[in-house]
Amino acid sequence: MVKKVAILANGGDVSGFNAVIRAIVKTAEQNNIECYGFIEGYKGLLNNDYIKLDTFNTASGILHKGGSIIGSSTNSNVFNYKVEENGQVVYKDLSDKCVQNVKEDGFDCVFTLGGDGTQKSARDLSLKGINVIGVPKTIDNDVACTDITFGYNTAVSVAAEAIDRLHTTGETHHRIMVLEVMGRYAGWIALESAIAGGADVALIPEIPYDINKAVEKIKSRLEKGKRFSVVVVAEGAKPIGGELAIQGVRDNGSGVDNTKLGGAGERVAKELEALTGLESRNTTLGYMQRGGTPTAFDRVLSTKYGSKAMQLAMEGKFGVLAVLKDGRLDSVSLEDVVGENKVIGAVSGNTKQSNIRRVTMEHDLTKTARSIGICLGD
Repeated sequence: MVKKVAILANGGDVSGFNAVIRAIVKTAEQNNIECYGFIEGYKGLLNNDYIKLDTFNTASGILHKGGSIIGSSTNSNVFNYKVEENGQVVYKDLSDKCVQNVKEDGFDCVFTLGGDGTQKSARDLSLKGINVIGVPKTIDNDVACTDITFGYNTAVSVAAEAIDRLHTTGETHHRIMVLEVMGRYAGWIALESAIAGGADVALIPEIPYDINKAVEKIKSRLEKGKRFSVVVVAEGAKPIGGELAIQGVRDNGSGVDNTKLGGAGERVAKELEALTGLESRNTTLGYMQRGGTPTAFDRVLSTKYGSKAMQLAMEGKFGVLAVLKDGRLDSVSLEDVVGENKVIGAVSGNTKQSNIRRVTMEHDLTKTARSIGICLGD
């Protein structure tokens, strides 16, 4: 019988974190289950830093709020954790301390709200005997085995609004307006916001682009009297035979993705200006996509996910991820989520072993974009 559970929110913040937390807590309260929250994700789990959660005090009035009331930690891989010893930075496997904390605290289950890296660590902890249930979070929409992650719809909505605003400026001043959006190695945000905002070109990580194809699209619009164009560029987009645009590399150990992407939009804007003769301006939307009030869609989706996760715990189904498949809530094994990335503590993200969900050429979004004339750079 599940009597006491804990929640941790991990990775980059998204709108919907609090809605999931609220749903887990409310479902727990309906079944006389105590609920707690680890502060700052896996960092809080390691430090055994947690608070009591209830819908009359700590978890009250949070449905519409962005961010996470229990914080979130990025780049905290407890299997390869950055510590300082004798003035030197070293990396250690501190996962046993996390296991000890969970057992001594008496938590029957830990809910892990996060993306592919978070769920990879959840799978690894489950192999050490911890009951875990994952909830798929990320604006990138790249968690495997589910149709959609919470936080994604809000990010797309923000990007689409940005395109609307850039559209009027581009039309007024006869410019090429480039918008760089997040998504890392998956082009979901770029592609869906491009469709929603009426963009002319969308460059995504899954399709290495030929800049000349974008130029052809823009020039064809010029010939028809359209003296401006809107181009959406995913931060992970790269030219055929070229490299990712990288701002820098962090030093957070081998168990996380240390690459800091950025600059793809500026690169495209400069090339388009040189090749078309039209003034080009780049806007990098950045963290605007992550923060603020979640959309109604994300509030409902997050609530469904949180409720489902708590129900799975009460059914004793651990080591799984709550998912949405073909419009229905379900669960899949975390083993399926990590795919071939089986090594405990191994890096998640853009590796051959990673099982992240990318845009396919057969997906309805891809087909729709092509059918309405959006250039995908190929």
